[in-house]
Amino acid sequence: MPGSSGVCETGRMSGSIPRHGPVDPHTGAPLVEVVSAGNEVLIGDVLDTNTNWLCTRVTGLGGLVRRTVMLRDDIEAIAEELRGNLARRPALVFTVGGLGPTSDDRTLEGVALGLGVGLQLHPEAERLVAAKYREFHAAGHVPFPELNDSRRKMARLPAGAEPIVNPIGGAPAVLCRAGETRIVSLPGVPGELMAIVDESLDELFAEVFGAARYEERSLEVELQDESAIADVLRAAEEAFPAVYVKSRAKVLGSTRVIRITLSARGESETSVAALLDPAAGQLLAQIAAAGYIVRPADAASG
Repeated sequence: MPGSSGVCETGRMSGSIPRHGPVDPHTGAPLVEVVSAGNEVLIGDVLDTNTNWLCTRVTGLGGLVRRTVMLRDDIEAIAEELRGNLARRPALVFTVGGLGPTSDDRTLEGVALGLGVGLQLHPEAERLVAAKYREFHAAGHVPFPELNDSRRKMARLPAGAEPIVNPIGGAPAVLCRAGETRIVSLPGVPGELMAIVDESLDELFAEVFGAARYEERSLEVELQDESAIADVLRAAEEAFPAVYVKSRAKVLGSTRVIRITLSARGESETSVAALLDPAAGQLLAQIAAAGYIVRPADAASG
């Protein structure tokens, strides 16, 4: 028998997979793509936790991550991927990694090539880098405070770009614009990336995501075979296209269950509830009618 309410809020997943345009046509969620560049990631030396963190952060803001890729530190590959990003016209593209002072940090060269512009020394970016190295030297972290060619490299941005303050590291993040798409290039050091996203992008996020609300509800069904309720899930997807429905197998103790997640985005709590309530109600009714035990995920998890 079904549980009494059948829903709980957890706040994680999102999205169907539209093809073109800055927003998802079903939900209105701004579309985001992530390009992670780094030889160290592709040889398995470093685990790419940045992309996962960005996906979670974007989803919580009401966006929908449509595509993520990992590339080597190759200018042509980065440029080609960026051209593909722009052809799909997402609202926002993140590039991750490759902003540092060494010769293998090539991301901004690739971004510039993809945009069809050159790199140029940006006075404000140079000021930010210089200030950071004076700070690092005063703290005893670097042997000298002056800018050399390697440090100045981090202030060479694609023409028309804007530097974004890095609260922790030496390399500023970079904002470029191409039509409806904003491109934000972030450093690959996780602490720096998180600090920039959390402290330096509020204005951009307000521009891209607005005041959208994202909400998720979850159910758990005592069932070992997802195919047994596949038709029920498909019917909910068809009836409520603005709601993302996802099922996955999960083990709780010795019991195997199916967790069903429903998520939606809207301009207010009321508008999101108007999307989720009928979808959750239909799933509860149809799963119970099929003879399976269904309950809220929070109650099942203790």
